Amino acid sequence: SVKMLLHVGGMRSALGLLAVRRACCLSRTTHNSPQTLEYKPIKKVMVANRGEIAIRVFRACTELGIRTVAVYSEQDTGQMHRQKADEAYLIGKGLPPVAAYLDIPDIIKVAKENDVDAIHPGYGFLSERSDFAQACVDAGVRFIGPSPDVVRKMGDKVEARSIAIRAGVPVVPGTDGPITCLSEAQEFSNTYGFPIIFKAAYGGGGRGMRVVKEYEELEENYQRAYSEALAAFGNGALFVEKFIERPRHIEVQILGDKYGNVIHLYERDCSIQRRHQKVVEIAPAVQLDPHLRDRLTADSVNLARQVGYENAGTVEFLVDKHGRHYFIEVNSRLQVEHTVTEQVTDVDLVHAQLRVCEGRSLPELGLKQDKIRINGFAIQCRVTTEDPARGFQPDTGRLEVFRSGEGMGIRLDSASAFQGAVISPHYDSLLVKVIASGKDLPAAAAKMNRALAEFRVRGVKTNIPFLQNVLSNDQFLYGTVDTQFIDENQELFNLKPVQNRAQKLLHYLGHVMVNGPTTPIPVKAKPSSIDPVIPPVPLGEPPVGFRDVLLREGPEGFAKAVRAHKGLLLMDTTFRDAHQSLLATRVRTHDLKQIAPFVAHNFNNLFSVENWGDAAQRSQCFSTSALDHATLNPYSNQSTYSVNPALTV
Repeated sequence: SVKMLLHVGGMRSALGLLAVRRACCLSRTTHNSPQTLEYKPIKKVMVANRGEIAIRVFRACTELGIRTVAVYSEQDTGQMHRQKADEAYLIGKGLPPVAAYLDIPDIIKVAKENDVDAIHPGYGFLSERSDFAQACVDAGVRFIGPSPDVVRKMGDKVEARSIAIRAGVPVVPGTDGPITCLSEAQEFSNTYGFPIIFKAAYGGGGRGMRVVKEYEELEENYQRAYSEALAAFGNGALFVEKFIERPRHIEVQILGDKYGNVIHLYERDCSIQRRHQKVVEIAPAVQLDPHLRDRLTADSVNLARQVGYENAGTVEFLVDKHGRHYFIEVNSRLQVEHTVTEQVTDVDLVHAQLRVCEGRSLPELGLKQDKIRINGFAIQCRVTTEDPARGFQPDTGRLEVFRSGEGMGIRLDSASAFQGAVISPHYDSLLVKVIASGKDLPAAAAKMNRALAEFRVRGVKTNIPFLQNVLSNDQFLYGTVDTQFIDENQELFNLKPVQNRAQKLLHYLGHVMVNGPTTPIPVKAKPSSIDPVIPPVPLGEPPVGFRDVLLREGPEGFAKAVRAHKGLLLMDTTFRDAHQSLLATRVRTHDLKQIAPFVAHNFNNLFSVENWGDAAQRSQCFSTSALDHATLNPYSNQSTYSVNPALTV
């Protein structure tokens, strides 16, 4: 093959040399297998997920010239990820909202019927299910992630813990396997004392996780953790660990290929959490001892090599106040917070995932450990449709207004964040991920604060006021936060009320248009049976105005007089009806006629006086003695006052 490539047409062409280089690269064996691998381009990718992560992957595919396929549940018919893909297909017809995205046979069926080459699982749902990864392989569809065996090992936290121990990575004291009953949890607590923590053996994201601080809470938390794990992952298995108090939550991004190459892309600090759910993430971790960073990254790479890890993943650790680190778990998928790593390393993780799945090696992609550098800091805030004032209760409804914060140093990863979008109660409350980059943490925080202040979200509550309080907190800016940060800083919940002036004004105008004005009227007032007495006021001779010019000199003379006038010509619109004038709608025609002469004599300097008989009959007269000739409008059904129509222009 090499000879043939070198002597195509009898020439050692540059193209031939490039082909030799790739052939040599692809002929290398894997770390665990002697078989030769082949480079297979991906032409069509399905994302077995929804929302912003589906759109994130679609965009990467489009940049690489790969066709995209979306799947959606019946409840997601109008969601944006459908529109961002080249093709979209319904899955899980008749199933509940979440179950639709867990329907492995239907997803595989759609993939095979539409010539899908590879499936990206996103995060959540099936992303850490080894049976899904295996179903893809069995169907001849590539799974964009680790091998099914590695997904299984890493998804089982007990086995992942055993692997970490074999790799020499320190772990938190805990049970060797999933517990099967409450008595085992009681036995563990008797040995290690409280606090302890229950964790779901087959999932993450804070679900199936409960901290127990005293014996009286043990049974209730065991039952709750089991139920949460069963509902979220289809398996209620739990294991128990000693709970490390006030730790930092540090995770390391890793990337492996099919040839045994593994690199790290440094760490992220995810300590700002609420109920074990991450709220704000930072890369790199602030004030992290360089020697500790080296140990964290080295342990992550060693652990990945121990299992032959391929594609993107995250190794998570707890770091106690003494600087000791403990392995928690491996997330064998793309993380929600992968964005901050991309911003500080300038590595597109989804591009890397796709290319590794095609068979490219990390060196071939230019991803070598000595070339990975950190540039500045990045912060990610998860803007969610939750009300912080009510314990972060999810809010649903229609987005009446949506305006995002943008500008230099700001990246937005969103899904259905637009005016008119319906926020569903069936799925995660994430609205948009906002990522800010700067030369240091305060600079990134300033950009993030400015961007969040620009957001206008109306129709549903959001956690933006809470996030702004976090970003303004000195402890956050100094980088000294731990997992108890939110619980111990109750001032974060002193939320600045949203003014919402534009929406209030629109609501008022709409109310007036539909229900009419609400001008208060004295309920005890009665109409007077006596007409008001008009005091005698000598008016003298009628004053001269533009009307006299029109009558005397005709239209041409009138136009000439207007052009020759040096001052400003004003028209009075007091004498209107309907909603056009308060005077005309509150004063009788009889009284308007009585006052007309006084208007004519005292406002003869006006250009004209406007009067509306109704919506169809309009009259306008030139000032001065025009009003002396006022009559009832014979063309109006409302008997409203009008100027002599013969004198109007």
